[in-house]
Amino acid sequence: MTVRCRIAPSPTGPLHIGTARTALFNFLFARRHGGTFILRLEDTDVARSSVEHERDILEGLHWLGLDWDEGPAVGTLPERGAWGPYRQMERIASYREAAERLLSEGKAYECFCTPDELAADRAAQEAAREAPRYVGRCAGLTAERRAALRAEGRKPVVRFRIGEGKVAFDDIVRGRVEIETSALGGDLVILRSDGTPLYHFTVVVDDAAMAISHVIRGEDHLSNTPKHILLFRALGVEVPAFAHLPLILNPDRTKMSKRKSQTAVAAYRAEGFIREGIVNHLALLGWSSGSDDEVFAVEELIERFDLARVQSSGAVFDRERLEWLNGQWIRRLPEAELVERLLPVLAEQLGARIAAGVPGRVPATEDLVPLLPLIRERIGRLGEAGDVMGFFFLDEPIADPALLVPKRWDAATTAEGLRVARGILAVPDPVAFEAEPIESALRAAAETHGWKAGDLFMALRVAATGRTATPPLFDTLVALGRDRTLARIDAALEVLR
Repeated sequence: MTVRCRIAPSPTGPLHIGTARTALFNFLFARRHGGTFILRLEDTDVARSSVEHERDILEGLHWLGLDWDEGPAVGTLPERGAWGPYRQMERIASYREAAERLLSEGKAYECFCTPDELAADRAAQEAAREAPRYVGRCAGLTAERRAALRAEGRKPVVRFRIGEGKVAFDDIVRGRVEIETSALGGDLVILRSDGTPLYHFTVVVDDAAMAISHVIRGEDHLSNTPKHILLFRALGVEVPAFAHLPLILNPDRTKMSKRKSQTAVAAYRAEGFIREGIVNHLALLGWSSGSDDEVFAVEELIERFDLARVQSSGAVFDRERLEWLNGQWIRRLPEAELVERLLPVLAEQLGARIAAGVPGRVPATEDLVPLLPLIRERIGRLGEAGDVMGFFFLDEPIADPALLVPKRWDAATTAEGLRVARGILAVPDPVAFEAEPIESALRAAAETHGWKAGDLFMALRVAATGRTATPPLFDTLVALGRDRTLARIDAALEVLR
């Protein structure tokens, strides 16, 4: 079978983590089987769709590396594929044509029911504790009766005949699924009175027109699948295979939503999560590699991906796990690539502080390269870079003088300790300005004065960096350089006066 699968987001909101996971699974499946990955925009909800949301979705998927073989243009990618267009609002004629065919074959009919009539039906069903469903009032109207209703000014919708019986299918993830048509809510509206199509109709017409072989989507669409299968059959086309992915859950096992969790991919990107970490984490949301391995490049995911290893139970989105994976990938990035990704982050973060009046400069490539060994293990997100290494480039005053004083010391002892440290660091010989000689000399000085070395080191750390937690202290002092280190100790001593 030629594999053709698709992701079909609606541009009514930013790219959601769940949509990104579904896109990833479709992408991996297509690549694993040498198939085609298609992007289609379901933009018929004109009132809620926006160009901004469309751009966010397209750019987000492109940033994640989930480039499509067929679909709309984005950035430098042109629209591609012979099955387009790939926006539903550009395919309206095809939906009307399909609806006319169903009408002519008696598989659909015009429904003239008013909103008041439908509301009354629902109220009666609720009173009788029945499931809401269309009662079929217009299912057998004669041509004369339809003409009379039109003469009254009524504009009909088009309903698809659901029929009676059972719909059964074999879901790749969930196994055999059987649903009685009586549970589907009655005959289905496929065209509104203004001629615009509804989701259930457009998705089937498009999947049929684009020869989609596998529909891989979220569990929340499982209840829609019987309606779609009936529509595929009515249109006389082959029914694709279905695989319904588990829901992504909050830690409390409720469905992931923006009320309880951060759901927009762009927000994670803004925090400094990198594409490799996010893709790795998304792949493990409901899929098992079959091993204890957790860190996978996309090439490894393609090689291993199998829908048979997708679980049916919900997958919990664990931010701590995402941060761990992201840190793993930051440490795996080639040096040049990590520098390239850090530069714009630091330019934004440090540039904002410089604009606010803090003395300093934005680093260049040559500034970052020697610092990478100090900071790689200390950042889980690119967004942490400003806090972890900003002091190398900014001369910020110490925000809280109390930080200078270790718990076992007072201000006078701290000042004495810093003066001793300054004296050692200021002399070129016999102490070279390198990590090991600096540490040895300072430890010896602490022992001579009866201080715990940790207290002296903490006072010096805060004096030199303004922080209580930094990369390794002595490597940090070397990276700052003798002159800047001494200048900062002098500034700290002024604070202690």
